[in-house]
Amino acid sequence: MGRVISIFNQKGGVGKTTININLSACLAKRNAKILIIDNDPQGNSTSGVGVNKSEIESSLYDVLVDEIDPKNAVVSTEYENLFVLPSNVDLAGAEIELSSLDRREYRLKRAIDLLRNDYDYIFIDCPPSLGLLTINALIASDSILIPIQCEYYALEGVSSLINTFNLVKKNLNKSLEIECVVLSMFDGRTNLSTLVMEEVRAHFGDKVLETAIPRNVRLAEAPSYGMPIIYYDPYSTGAYAFKKLAREFWRRRSS
Repeated sequence: MGRVISIFNQKGGVGKTTININLSACLAKRNAKILIIDNDPQGNSTSGVGVNKSEIESSLYDVLVDEIDPKNAVVSTEYENLFVLPSNVDLAGAEIELSSLDRREYRLKRAIDLLRNDYDYIFIDCPPSLGLLTINALIASDSILIPIQCEYYALEGVSSLINTFNLVKKNLNKSLEIECVVLSMFDGRTNLSTLVMEEVRAHFGDKVLETAIPRNVRLAEAPSYGMPIIYYDPYSTGAYAFKKLAREFWRRRSS
């Protein structure tokens, strides 16, 4: 049975989608069968793996609102072992349409229960807000991966994030865990990045992965070509970091 992990932080611009796409691609290259669920109306995880949002026949919106079979909405990417349940702008209306439906918080869980046995890992890319889409993701997940950027306001909102996690765990999903914390936008040349890293490690302890994702121009360019970094520029600093991150993640899950 596949493990379901939400990539979650209520703060925007912390690297959720970058981590989702590239960690997924690296694990897929290690022969794990991976499904990305794009739970963000912006659809960046969809386009980031080369799927044209305007050409998809069914999306996460159809799964959540119309309850179509999620297996009919999953799309193969051109990368081996990597699949996506795509989204587009239609998903923006799902919050309103779901609000009047019975057991609206459990729609994504019901869909994922039909998909779990087909994949080793299912990663959910959450929007940077605490709405019905995010609550659906947290209820459907076994754990959360928290990206935190190495910048001045890094820990701003973390207490709110943990409070949300605890509320969901207490009232809606008692088995929810913190999978790990990933530091992003790291710049080893600055004291600030090092200080933030130390603060995050003090706060989360061994949940913080040793591998930090650096700022990297090639990593920033890759999504515009619809390619994970390991395919866009496999010898770049960003590709090296994500390969290392995937190895560390794999070892943790295997131990």
